[in-house]
Amino acid sequence: MSNAKQYTPDPIKTAQHLCSYPKYWAECYGSAPFLPMSRKEMDDLGWDSCDIIIVNGDAYVDHPSFGGAVIGRLLEFQGFRVGMIAQPNWQSADAFKVLGKPNLFFGVSAGNMDSMINRYTADLKMRNDDAYTPNNEGGKRPDRAVTVYAQRCREAYKDVPIVIGGIEASLRRIAQYDYWSDEVRRSTLVDSGADILLYGNAERAIITVATELANGKKIEDLHDIRGTTVVKKAVPEGWTVIDSSRVDWAKNIDIIANPYEVKEMGSSECKTNANSGGDIPALAADGGDFYTDVAMQEPDDVPEEAIRIIPMPMHRQHQLDKDTTVIRIPSFEKVRGDRVLYSHASRVLHLESNPQNARTIVQKHGNREVWVNPPPIPLETDEMDSVFGLPFARVPHPSYGDATIPAYEMIKTSVNIMRGCFGGCSFCSITEHEGRVIQSRSEESILNEIEQIRDKTPGFTGTISDLGGPTANMYMLNCKSPQIHANCRRLSCVFPTICKNLVTDHSPTTQLYRKARAIPGVKKVAIASGLRYDLALEDPEYVKELVTHHVGGYLKIAPEHTEEGPLNKMMKPSIRTFDDFKILFDKYSKAAGKKQYLIPYFIAAHPGSEDEDMINLAFWVKKNKYRLDQVQTFYPSPMSLATAMYYSEKDPLSKVSYKSGKVHTPRNLKQRRFQKALLRFHDEKTWPLLRASFKEMGREDLIGSGEHALVPEEVLQRSRPRRAAGHKGVAHKAGSSRANIKKNTAYRGKAAGPKAGGFKTSPTKASTTKASTTKARPTQRSKHKK
Repeated sequence: MSNAKQYTPDPIKTAQHLCSYPKYWAECYGSAPFLPMSRKEMDDLGWDSCDIIIVNGDAYVDHPSFGGAVIGRLLEFQGFRVGMIAQPNWQSADAFKVLGKPNLFFGVSAGNMDSMINRYTADLKMRNDDAYTPNNEGGKRPDRAVTVYAQRCREAYKDVPIVIGGIEASLRRIAQYDYWSDEVRRSTLVDSGADILLYGNAERAIITVATELANGKKIEDLHDIRGTTVVKKAVPEGWTVIDSSRVDWAKNIDIIANPYEVKEMGSSECKTNANSGGDIPALAADGGDFYTDVAMQEPDDVPEEAIRIIPMPMHRQHQLDKDTTVIRIPSFEKVRGDRVLYSHASRVLHLESNPQNARTIVQKHGNREVWVNPPPIPLETDEMDSVFGLPFARVPHPSYGDATIPAYEMIKTSVNIMRGCFGGCSFCSITEHEGRVIQSRSEESILNEIEQIRDKTPGFTGTISDLGGPTANMYMLNCKSPQIHANCRRLSCVFPTICKNLVTDHSPTTQLYRKARAIPGVKKVAIASGLRYDLALEDPEYVKELVTHHVGGYLKIAPEHTEEGPLNKMMKPSIRTFDDFKILFDKYSKAAGKKQYLIPYFIAAHPGSEDEDMINLAFWVKKNKYRLDQVQTFYPSPMSLATAMYYSEKDPLSKVSYKSGKVHTPRNLKQRRFQKALLRFHDEKTWPLLRASFKEMGREDLIGSGEHALVPEEVLQRSRPRRAAGHKGVAHKAGSSRANIKKNTAYRGKAAGPKAGGFKTSPTKASTTKASTTKARPTQRSKHKK
């Protein structure tokens, strides 16, 4: 009989309730009509100073869809006086002094989008617009805004703590590949010089930080808060380090000696035990690499003050305390020079993302340790309600006058009903920011917000533009068992198949739709968020409700591709699932007496997408008579698994090694444009590129007429007469290249800060991506009204 310890499941982790923190003394001032953006507004409120100042890359819109407003109003609810500096002029520190010196800290965010994705397209061309800026004006925030803003705050008031957060900081908490400079950059925490980084939805973390600082703690003492990243000099004594800094280990490996530990001779022998014979739940979805966590008998006692270092392949032989265990991933210097190690580090980070079982991750940057604490415990429904019930004005700050802010116009009549996404699409950063656990608001809270929109939103016409979130149909869907979830490390609950432990009953969403439509003054409720159609197929009654009442002629869904190779790398279902959904969609549309169409979205140049895959996709589009108005080229956003594939050409969805297979990745700009053009083969502007590429491939059979061709033969035209002497052609402005982006960044860095520090920071990619999407319309579109 084995002497190994039996597996004991961990207790379900909880957190202090969001509304139970003690209020700050300034609570007596109450809530402001708007968070002040000027000293005059502060004077009108009777404030002599701000306790916390938020610096944000977006215009200030006091609405729950804007992160700066959510954090600001939440801190105000806790009793703090919160000021807002929105889209400051970063060319000097003056704009960061307009509200004076904050008593507690600066809170810095780039805004709802990553500043680099906001500014540049997937083809590295500079955008001229910015939906989060008054009048859609581009150029009102710097590249890598978190770093620039944080350094300006430091320049303004050297002794004020700086807390960075939001999606840009969140996705750059460790070393990450930067698409715009085509290199791996350091953690934004290191580059910015900030004191602490908050990642994910940071309500609980920001209240904890503010409360601790208000109680007199120093910022450097706040090192163990969930959902935060800090910089340490070294791993503290008494901790155990699981060494995952390499991928190919020797078959016979001994415990690595701790270089700091001195042992006397004559210590007892090491004990090695076989695996327990009991039922041990597998924590991995990949069939047994190092993320199958098996409890084994403890080895010889180790002094409490020692730092134990255990090679990753041997960690199963130890019963470890997860609260004092860190996983060491390859250092910044290693991942910058070794693409395989970069892919491995990405895999470890994603497998350590479940708040219930994630362990601390540490990554060396030079002689410093970037210390990533476990993810925050998700908010419960009543906590979500309290956040969305804060006293938002629901309109932009009055200082903008009549200026239009497109992002606000888009969401002013929409309602966010949940957070998180368990889809796990490898190209998407939502999961890395918001997590896989669905956090849902109560029905009452959502219906109350609809009534507020009806009563407070200027120009409300009776239409709610969306009831959704990251995904339209994950409201109230989670694991059937908290205990099963606490021990799960699957990267997706719906890929490669829908997990048998996932709740798929959409009836709460169906009931919500019905009650929303019944509110007096509401004429229509649209569903604009993306639909996870494979999940919707589990509940035909939901599909019927959606199609009958909430589709305004077109419904967008995202099969992303038709070929199994790319779909597997995307972690998306087979195209047959799309066909099954279309059958239901057409059935219920016909029953409702409506002519409605699906708008499929596709991605070109995704890792794993061969040219032949894209040609097959183009023929599928042709066969189904779609015309794609907009096309999305894969945009390598920081921290996503697909970005790790793009950079490393390895697959982090399974165990990574130097011998593991290579992932075909369209990195060449010409090939990326070719694959994009294939999705718009009907557009004559793409024909020259497609013809030339087909000839290079030896696929002239794709040129011509008929169902087996994609583009027509070239028709030679008579040469036009020469222009008169002196006539000048139109000069075309070249799009931004990586060199231009670097030049632009270097200029801003030089203008923004001292030579020593500079602002040569790591570019960032965001979850709320502004990448162009693939919008398809049926060829019959002109015959039918939307």
